[in-house]
Amino acid sequence: FFWLSLNVWLFWKTFLLYYQGLQYYYLHQMLGLGLCVSRASASVLNLNCCLVLLPMCRVLLAFLRGSQKVASRKTRRLLDKSKTFHVTCGVTICIFSVLHVAAHLVNALNFSENYNEDFLALNAANYRGEDPRKLLFATVPGLTGVIMVLVLFLMCTASTYAIRVSNYDIFWYTHNLFFVFYMLLMLHVSGGVLKYQTNLEEHPPGCFNPNKTLRENMTVPTAFEEPFPDYTTEPFPEDLPVPEPFVQNNFMRICSEEPKFQSHFPETWFWISGPLCLYCVERLYRYIRSNKPVTITSVISHPSNVLEVRMMKDDFKARPGQYVILHCPRVSALESHPFTLTMCPTDTKATFGVHLKVVGDWT
Repeated sequence: FFWLSLNVWLFWKTFLLYYQGLQYYYLHQMLGLGLCVSRASASVLNLNCCLVLLPMCRVLLAFLRGSQKVASRKTRRLLDKSKTFHVTCGVTICIFSVLHVAAHLVNALNFSENYNEDFLALNAANYRGEDPRKLLFATVPGLTGVIMVLVLFLMCTASTYAIRVSNYDIFWYTHNLFFVFYMLLMLHVSGGVLKYQTNLEEHPPGCFNPNKTLRENMTVPTAFEEPFPDYTTEPFPEDLPVPEPFVQNNFMRICSEEPKFQSHFPETWFWISGPLCLYCVERLYRYIRSNKPVTITSVISHPSNVLEVRMMKDDFKARPGQYVILHCPRVSALESHPFTLTMCPTDTKATFGVHLKVVGDWT
């Protein structure tokens, strides 16, 4: 419930920011609801791309699960559902990616059709009527976005139950494309296509700039040889204030300068850098730990194509109900599989074992 509420709150908060925020007034005029939907869905994607990695930090979860001081009983039950949470975040990423892509397709069309002649710095297109496909395939955000969609499509289709059961290798190898996905994600947000206004005080959105109007719509009059007859240099009466130029009146807000626009600093780094570094450190730790030699003491054949493998490893500790990740380089250099321990090491006997059901090419 907390995760769902956080997603809804983040989507709605970001949507309202781009819909009502004064700094996005001119950008919203150009792009419409496509701007709001694309940024709101991007916020949800940032959150779930951050959370989807945490359930895969198995060493950290095992530490929390086995610590009485860190994790309560309710917390341990939640940790036991880490795989379900990982799948839920993955499905959410797929759904909001479709929404994000659809919104940006509309944005690309609006960038082309609603080219702003007054504020050129706000445009992503080079001219009015430019082919929107150029914005999708000839810019860093567009090109990286297309590749990310292809990678995500491969990962999602290979994660279906039918493929995982029939050919686990496809699932495993395509799932490791998430490294490519995250690298592209960091490049995707560095394009700086969407911009916000920085000088709201000097240029309130929608204000009237008399200097620009005079330059564009009026010619400079010739100098008068003599002043007007009613011209006077006497000051205003004391009871009447001297009018100040370019101030707000009851009909229109007057601005003193043109709007200035600036690209956002990428926020995705803040979301994914921590979990990604944590996962990479854990993968490195697991790799170093897996290099310790394992001695197979016996292999026992059981009915129904079941093999019992008993092993020994220095400084190996485990509890009943835990599982180990088996890796056999001679069978597959990159493939690893989890198996529940059916025999745990004790103080007097260091042997541990697993039972393998022969159901696929790896087993």
